[in-house]
Amino acid sequence: MSWCWWNWRYGPTSWRPVRGEVCPVPDVEAKRAVKKGKDGDIIMIQIDYPMSKERIPEGVRKLGSEILEIEEVGTSEWNIYIKVKK
Repeated sequence: MSWCWWNWRYGPTSWRPVRGEVCPVPDVEAKRAVKKGKDGDIIMIQIDYPMSKERIPEGVRKLGSEILEIEEVGTSEWNIYIKVKK
């Protein structure tokens, strides 16, 4: 399933499409987005690398932000919704 703005559940303020990338690119991009974000921002990270589904939430929580949802959108494809907390 491809992304389209009307499928975005949380109305993200930004998104990072990192499908096709492997470790550490999705994890680094997610952390970079959280660090750049403002308090309350919602970031959607699009991934297809299974290990990132585990690693991104760990890194985000260490930065003090919140995982709202990990949405499976296809075979081995996920959207991770992050709420930035500063």
